[in-house]
Amino acid sequence: MTDSSPGPGPNWRTLLVGGLVTALAGGAVGAVVATGFAPGRATSCDAVAVAQNVLPAVVTVFASGGGSSGSGSGAIVAADGVILTNDHVIAVAAPTGTIEVLLNNGELLPASLVGTDPITDLAVLRIDRTNLPSLPLDANRSLVVGQPVVALGAPLGLSGTVTAGIVSALNRDVPVPKASGGTTVLAGAIQTDAAINPGNSGGPMVNCDGQLVGVNTAGATVPNESGVAGGGSVGINFAVPVGTAKRISDELLTRGRATHPWIGAKTAEISPALASRLGSSPGLFVQEVTAGGPAAAAGLASGDVITGINSAPATSVTLAFLLVSAAVGDQVTIDYRRGAETRQATLTLAEQP
Repeated sequence: MTDSSPGPGPNWRTLLVGGLVTALAGGAVGAVVATGFAPGRATSCDAVAVAQNVLPAVVTVFASGGGSSGSGSGAIVAADGVILTNDHVIAVAAPTGTIEVLLNNGELLPASLVGTDPITDLAVLRIDRTNLPSLPLDANRSLVVGQPVVALGAPLGLSGTVTAGIVSALNRDVPVPKASGGTTVLAGAIQTDAAINPGNSGGPMVNCDGQLVGVNTAGATVPNESGVAGGGSVGINFAVPVGTAKRISDELLTRGRATHPWIGAKTAEISPALASRLGSSPGLFVQEVTAGGPAAAAGLASGDVITGINSAPATSVTLAFLLVSAAVGDQVTIDYRRGAETRQATLTLAEQP
């Protein structure tokens, strides 16, 4: 699968994960009709009723900047024009590009960026409209494996597309690239077989009552013999859960930024193969330590190699998972090497400045 934004930009979103290529997928509604879902009873949603109720709150997002452009999807989550989407959908437009939103009624409007959070791959936009149809959140967050869901958005720019499936698994931790470089982890992601393709990113995943349960974000494709990602959805797709989406969107709306823990150091991964060639230990090479930050307070210094994080091998993925799953103030056990000496430190996570 390629970058979810089907514009002319480079394909920087392919990541080999466990034999699959995981790539980012892109890119209250009046009176919601209840369709009678109850775990263990329904096997599919009434997709016609869901589409009629939810599509008015689904938008197509167009972003451009720096000579590149792309498109994705989004959901109106407040009647005064608040739209939830993915960071990677609008990243090409930050900070000086343009963002436009195509409403379900065909109206194209300029959008402003309220805030973005690359760590959770979420962003909030606003358009100058009121009394819009908006999507209610699943306040109970009661998803179960096997529950039917519907994904909506604009795969390959085809606005108003609806696909249906089930919740295949819950609480998946999926490594994906960040638009700005490096790796993040979709922590606790929802896995579904509802088709999610490039351009679906940022669009809503809803339950049979038309409530937002997740934000469509990534999909997996099987690589060919050369290791190149294949075409469309193979039924292994992922959405950011609504709990994460609500927390991050609330913070972006109230503070303009999301809060995450920080280790206070810039690192670069030393793979086992590279470590063998260099005669070094695999892990994370500490390139720079911020004065007064958590790493400095724990005694780490530039040139150290972090070999373990809470007893797990230190990689860019384990560090990324730590930063999306831990809280400010949590203590982390760091194993590291300084020259030929092995050391251990306790690092207290601080809020990222």
